[in-house]
Amino acid sequence: MQPFRSEFITVRECRHHLRIWGNDDAPTLFFLHGWGDVGASFQFVIDALQGNWRVIAPDWRGFGLSQWNASAYWFPDYIADLDALLELYSAKQPAFIAGHSLGGIIASLYAGIRPERVSRFANLEGFSLWVSTPGETPARLEKWLRQIRENDSTFRHYKQRAEFAARLGQDNPRLAPERAAFLAQHSLLADGDGFVFAADPRHRWISPVLYPLEEAKACWRRVSAATLWIAGRDSLIMKQFAARPDDYRERMACFADVREILIDDCGHNIHHDQPETLARLLDEFFY
Repeated sequence: MQPFRSEFITVRECRHHLRIWGNDDAPTLFFLHGWGDVGASFQFVIDALQGNWRVIAPDWRGFGLSQWNASAYWFPDYIADLDALLELYSAKQPAFIAGHSLGGIIASLYAGIRPERVSRFANLEGFSLWVSTPGETPARLEKWLRQIRENDSTFRHYKQRAEFAARLGQDNPRLAPERAAFLAQHSLLADGDGFVFAADPRHRWISPVLYPLEEAKACWRRVSAATLWIAGRDSLIMKQFAARPDDYRERMACFADVREILIDDCGHNIHHDQPETLARLLDEFFY
């Protein structure tokens, strides 16, 4: 495996952990992970990259080895965290970004909010925003207040890392055992006599305010970066969009310069299921 080094930096009063592969004088490529994931999970893709890259993969606040919030999490914080990270690691030139799921959503909005800061963007199934309906607000806020009062969110406890690796394999038959073991090594934290998911349980709290789809589209229409839109044909997200193809196409059409690629034999976690194919596509796109 390609070696990496860890860095801890403080931005916006939050201590962030980043994994960095490659030489500092190489072109920089940012990898942004999804909900419940960590930057280390891009290792399989990085091992397959052929280009000379410096890859930077942060753990979002509240995930991996990054600092937890003192209370609830707010989506705009991720956008501001990304802005601060880019100012530190790519201040003099617009960035190359590959974002998966939550990471792709964050990056896609940011690329429209500050289009001059993103040069090229690979969106790895980061286009599925939750859509609220009128009248949801009272119930959502009531549930959110109850979760804050009770503060009892937890993640499952594992006696051994192998238990988590086995669960990953059951959930995703495409995941090779050695890759599941690697993910278990980096996705869990020691906790008493066992291990627990490397994430703040408060991420499980309901969001009191959803990001309106039309507002997201307004951001997407401002994106000037060339966009590579990648999805797994067998992804649950894509199966959901199969029932509303017009919605899917309308989202993609918001991006001015976009190319769609669907990967066969691949679910939502593209970087786990088909890392070699993904690496080839990213090498071609970003060079």
